[in-house]
Amino acid sequence: MNRFPPGPENEGQGGEGSDDYKGLEGFEGPDNPKQEQLDEYRIKNTGNPMTTNGSVKRAGDSEQLKAGVRGPALRQDYQFFEKMSHFLREEIPERVVHARGYGAYGEFECYESMAEFTKAGFLQKPGKKTPTFVRFSTVQGPRGSYDTARDLRCKGVKFYTEEGNYDLTTIAMPVLINQDAMKFPDVIHAYQAKSDDGIPTATGAHDRFWDYVANNQEALHMTLWVMSDRGILRSYRMMESWSINTYLFVNAEGVATFVRFVWKPVLGVHSLLQDEAIKIGGIDPDFHRRDLREAIDKGYYPEYELGVQLISMEDEFKFDFDVLDPAKFWPEEIVPVKLIGKMTLNRNISNEHAESEQVAFNPGNVVPGIDFSNDPVLQGRLMAYQDTQYHRLGSNNFQDLPINRPLCPFTNNTRRGYMRYRIDTDQVNYHQNSLADNTPYTVPVEQGGYEYYPQWVEGHKIRQRSESFNDWFSQPRIFWNSLTPIEKQHTIEALSYQLGRCRNVSVREQNVDILAKVDEGMAAVVADNIGVRRSNNFQVDAEERYNSLSQYSTPKYAATQKVGVLIGDGYDSQEVGRTLATLKENGVFVAIISDTLNPVRASDGSTLKVDETFITYSPYLVDSLYVVGGSARNQEKFDRDIVEFVRVAYTHFKPIGVATSGQHYVQATPQNNLAGVVYAADNEYFEEEFVKAIGTMRFWNRT
Repeated sequence: MNRFPPGPENEGQGGEGSDDYKGLEGFEGPDNPKQEQLDEYRIKNTGNPMTTNGSVKRAGDSEQLKAGVRGPALRQDYQFFEKMSHFLREEIPERVVHARGYGAYGEFECYESMAEFTKAGFLQKPGKKTPTFVRFSTVQGPRGSYDTARDLRCKGVKFYTEEGNYDLTTIAMPVLINQDAMKFPDVIHAYQAKSDDGIPTATGAHDRFWDYVANNQEALHMTLWVMSDRGILRSYRMMESWSINTYLFVNAEGVATFVRFVWKPVLGVHSLLQDEAIKIGGIDPDFHRRDLREAIDKGYYPEYELGVQLISMEDEFKFDFDVLDPAKFWPEEIVPVKLIGKMTLNRNISNEHAESEQVAFNPGNVVPGIDFSNDPVLQGRLMAYQDTQYHRLGSNNFQDLPINRPLCPFTNNTRRGYMRYRIDTDQVNYHQNSLADNTPYTVPVEQGGYEYYPQWVEGHKIRQRSESFNDWFSQPRIFWNSLTPIEKQHTIEALSYQLGRCRNVSVREQNVDILAKVDEGMAAVVADNIGVRRSNNFQVDAEERYNSLSQYSTPKYAATQKVGVLIGDGYDSQEVGRTLATLKENGVFVAIISDTLNPVRASDGSTLKVDETFITYSPYLVDSLYVVGGSARNQEKFDRDIVEFVRVAYTHFKPIGVATSGQHYVQATPQNNLAGVVYAADNEYFEEEFVKAIGTMRFWNRT
C-alpha cells in the first residue's frame, strides 16, 4: 500500500508498508484496455482541410451565400444551415443535480484477495488492475455555478471490469439528507433556486432549504456535515467520500455480507475557510477542476485508497443504528475500515462534453459478487439513475457512447432507438427461439451469470418507515462531540452565515430549536448571531466521540501545496534559487507573482520567469507565501500589493516564508505572534523549516 504523497520525485520512496510508487506503469498503451478502446474514437482536426459533416471540402466558412455582395442570404446555403443548426443543438439537458462536475481517468489496483467476501473479479487477486473513470461534482448549482460553493460533493467511479461496468457512486459525507428515495424531489426542490427568480445559485443559504431542514428533521445530520469544514473542500484530490448506501458482498459460496465503501485520499482531507471559499468562487469559479488538472499534468497523480466496512448478515440488528439507514454513519471505531485497493488518477480528459458530460453513472451497474440491500434510498436510486440518462442523453443507446461502453462486448435483444451505433446483423431478436439456437443465451451462475442474492423477504404492502430510523439527533450530537474547537467554531460560523441569510424569523427560530437538541451551547451562540430567541430544548444524551469524524488527525504534506512567490527585480538569486529548488524537490507547486509578466532580474543579472501578476492573481488562490520583495517600476503599488497578499495569508493562518530582502513586509507587533512565519535571515535551516511549515498548512494558534 503506497501512502507516500505521489509525484515524480517520490518514485521508489514507498510509505509505511507500501510498494514503490509505480508512476505511469499500466496506464498507457496495451496495458490500459479502456484507453486503447477510446483511441478508436479520438479524432484530431489539426492540419486537415475543413469539410461538411458529409465530408465535402468547404471553400468558405466566414460568410453566408448571398444574392450579390449586399443581397439577402439564400435558402440553398446548406453549409450555413448545417453549421448553425448544429451549434443551436450543441447542448444537452444538464443533470438535475450534480450538474457542475469534472472528470479524469485512472486505474484501480487491488491490494489483496477479497474472495472471502465477494466473487467480484476485479477484487480477487493482489495487483489486479482495472481502468476507471471518475467524475467529481457539486449538487445544488447548475453547470455555470462555481466549484467552491458550500455544498455536498459527489464522486462517481466507473470501473471498466472484465465482467462489465461497475459504477460506485459516493459523496463527501457518510450520511445522506433523506431516509427514503421518495423525498429526493422534495429536498432538491427546497435546496435549489426559487422558480420565480432563479435565485440563489449554488447555495442553501435561503429560507426554503432551512424550512425543509426544520420540518424534515432527518435532514439535520447531513446538513451539519455540510456546515462543517467538509462542506468546502480544498481540492478534489483531498476528498474523502462514502457510498452512504448499504450494499451486499456475495462470495462464491453464496454467503452475503453487508458492505459500505469509503475512498480515503492519500493526501488527507483538507478544507478551505468560508471566506476563502466565497472569494475564490468569484475569483476562479473553476478552482477545483483547474487544481485537479494541474496536478495530473505535473505528474502528481491523485490517489485514493478504497476501504470497506463489513457487517455480517447475522449482526444486522446488533448496533444502536440501523445498518440500512442512509442518514446514519457506521463509526469506524466500531465497524473498522479495511483498505482493499488504491485508485490513481493519471490522465486528464481531452473533451469535456464527450467524456465528463456524457458519462452516465447508475448504482444498478454492478458485477457478480456485488448486490443490493433493502436500503430504501438505494432501492429508489436503482430506477432514478437509469431514467435520467434516457432523458438527458436522449436515447436508450447511451451506454454505447465511448465513455460508457464496457470493455467486454454486450449482446442482447434490444434494438433500434435514437442514435443506434450498432449494426446488429442477425434477424432474430427475441428470447426462446430455434432459428438462432436460442441465442443470445442466458448464462448459468456457475459460469458467470449474475445472480441476485436470495434474501428472504415478507410483509404487507405498506408506505411506512422503520421505527429504527427515527433517532435523528444522537448521531449529529456524536458528530459535534467529535469536532475540535476550531472545527466547531467554523461550523457555528457557517450556520450563522446560512441562517443569517434567511429572512423568515420563524424559519431561523425553528432551526435553532433543532440545533439545541444537538448542542445547547452551539444553538445559543447561533441564536444570538442571527437575532432570534434562544431555545428551551435540551441536547440529547449522547457523549460518544470518534476521531475518524474529525479532520484534525488527517495526513498533511507539503507536496502539491501551492506557494505564491512575491518578487521584483534585484533579488538574491542564490538565496531564492536554493528555496525554489527545495520547494520543487518536495513537490510544492510554485506561482511566481510580480507587478508585470516581464521576467524579474536578480542582482547578478539572472532572470526568473513570471507566471502571474498582482492583477491576474489573488492571495486566496495559494496555500502559502514566499515573500521576496524587490524593486518595481511603481514601487509604491508593488509594496502595497505585497502587503495585501501578506495580510490575507496571515489572517487565514497560512504559512509564510520571508526572504532576507522581504523582512520589512512581515514584522512583529504587539498584536501578532508570527506563528507559522519563517525568516531566511541568519537561518541556515530556512528551506527545511519553510517546507515543514507548508506541510502544517494552517497555524490556528496565530494571533
